[in-house]
Amino acid sequence: MLKTMNQRIGLVLFLLAASYLFLSYQLPSYPYTAIDADVIPKGLGWLLLVLSVCLFFSRAIETDAEKEKRAIPKKEVLVLVTVFAMIFVYILLFELIGFVIMTALFIFVCSWFLGYDKWKTNLIVSILFPVALYGIFVFALGIVLPKGILPI
Repeated sequence: MLKTMNQRIGLVLFLLAASYLFLSYQLPSYPYTAIDADVIPKGLGWLLLVLSVCLFFSRAIETDAEKEKRAIPKKEVLVLVTVFAMIFVYILLFELIGFVIMTALFIFVCSWFLGYDKWKTNLIVSILFPVALYGIFVFALGIVLPKGILPI
C-alpha cells in the first residue's frame, strides 16, 4: 500500500493534520468577535489535510537521484539537532527570561551558529527586531508578551 515515500509522508501528515484539526475544534469560541481566534488554526489544519491527500495521491516517480538527495550527511544532522536544542532552550526559558532577551539571544546565537559572520549587523538586528516586535504587540495591539526580568 505505501510504496513511495510521498505516500508515507502523506499518511503521516494526514494523521498529524487530523489530530491538529481535532484539537483546533476544541478551542473555545468567543461570542462578541467577528473573526474568532480559531479561524487560523482551523484553516491551516484543513490546508494541511488537503495537501497531505494531494501528496498521497501524487503520481511523481521516485528516481535514484531523488533518493540520494534525501540522504542527510551526519554533519548536517548535528546542525539540525543543535538548532532544535536552541529552539527547545528558547521555549523553555521564554517566560522566565522574557520575550525581548530570549528572542535577541536566540537570533544572535542561532545566526552566528549557522554561519553569519557580521557581528555588528547580527547584534543590531538581534536587538532591534525583538524590541520592535515587543512594542508592536504590547503597545499597538495590546497583546501581553512575557517581560521576564526586564522592568518594562
